[in-house]
Amino acid sequence: MSIRQGFLALLSEQPMHGYQLRQEFERRTGGAWPLNIGQAYTTLARLQRDGLVEPVVGGDEDSPEQFRLTDDGAAQARVWWDTAVGREKPGRDELAIKLALAVTVPGVDVAAVVRRQRDETLRALRALTRLKRDLDPRDDLAHSLVLESQVFAAEAEVRWLDHVEASVAAYAPTPTPAGAARVGTTSRTSRTTAALTKEIER
Repeated sequence: MSIRQGFLALLSEQPMHGYQLRQEFERRTGGAWPLNIGQAYTTLARLQRDGLVEPVVGGDEDSPEQFRLTDDGAAQARVWWDTAVGREKPGRDELAIKLALAVTVPGVDVAAVVRRQRDETLRALRALTRLKRDLDPRDDLAHSLVLESQVFAAEAEVRWLDHVEASVAAYAPTPTPAGAARVGTTSRTSRTTAALTKEIER
């Protein structure tokens, strides 16, 4: 998520100061991407440097300085709404990098790495499911949409881990260490994911 573009979008509504921008950004995204106040003011300073925002003249001297969009800033906000988010250069995915290295570094128990990650992802999915169940979209549609995005991403990650596990078993079979679960738990995990999905839909 671009904090820079998010701030331009918020300032297209009305002038705000840095603390307001931080509060509104977190509130409208359900607190999914918390910002520290230094990050908010650094972003605001860069927007001012680039000529996209400017101080509001004639404000209350006892109040924090507010900023508004310049014409260029308003144009950039409109361009953001009108342009699809590009997927040709995805961000670095730590998990994908970790598993790509795991299958190439000797001595790594890839099945165990996958198993631990699946357990963690399912734990996160259960937590997100509980949050989603307790949130009425009629009360906070923005937060509900963010939660749904995270739920779908977690479900997709579980399916991808199933695929990784099957691929490792098919193309890079390695002896299973004593006490470790054997590769081939895809059906169990798929059932778990399906059950969680049904719980979300209730």
